[in-house]
Amino acid sequence: MASEPKSFEAAITAPNFSSDDYCGTSYAAKVLGLSVATVQSLVEKGEIEAWKTLGGHRRIALRSLNDYLAKNSPKLARADINPHHRLRVLIVEDDENSRELYRCQLEEWDLPIDCTWMTSALEALMDIASMRPDVLITDLSMPGVDGFEMLKALKRNPQLAAMQIVVITGLPGQAIAERGGLPPNSSLLQKPVNFDWLQGYLTALVAASIKWR
Repeated sequence: MASEPKSFEAAITAPNFSSDDYCGTSYAAKVLGLSVATVQSLVEKGEIEAWKTLGGHRRIALRSLNDYLAKNSPKLARADINPHHRLRVLIVEDDENSRELYRCQLEEWDLPIDCTWMTSALEALMDIASMRPDVLITDLSMPGVDGFEMLKALKRNPQLAAMQIVVITGLPGQAIAERGGLPPNSSLLQKPVNFDWLQGYLTALVAASIKWR
């Protein structure tokens, strides 16, 4: 009988909780060499330990991945799942075609990136404090709560002070300034996305992460 993943909020209350100990479904699939659908099936069967965030995103215990490898693929039991050897990226984009473009590019780059895609700023605000990404890539113009409001809210959270922010928008600079501008630790890219720049940026962050952590 399939089991429903527990609430990630329950895991957060544990005294030894660290967001470094969890990853997203796509990254888990990469580590295990399986499809995302297969990983989701293993979660539902209870063979891999997972939780669901308030926004409904699965977070998978890295320890559980190693346990699964040791049991089913002993030769791969030493796969590198050190949380310090990956970059946690959150992409907030309401346009489905743009999300798919990001997904294809990230797969081509083959970087150790644990990426989560969200469709709205409100969804991101629900989960970002517990997921604590290293990098936030976001659009500004979104229905409902927009990127400006989200960034203002995040600015008030000291736990996210070290998070890098990349804003990708079609809005002109004047329109951004009229809305209060962007946080000081953010980079601004105009649409269409310069993926060569983004690849170089993320590659540099991955290298710095591995070196200093």
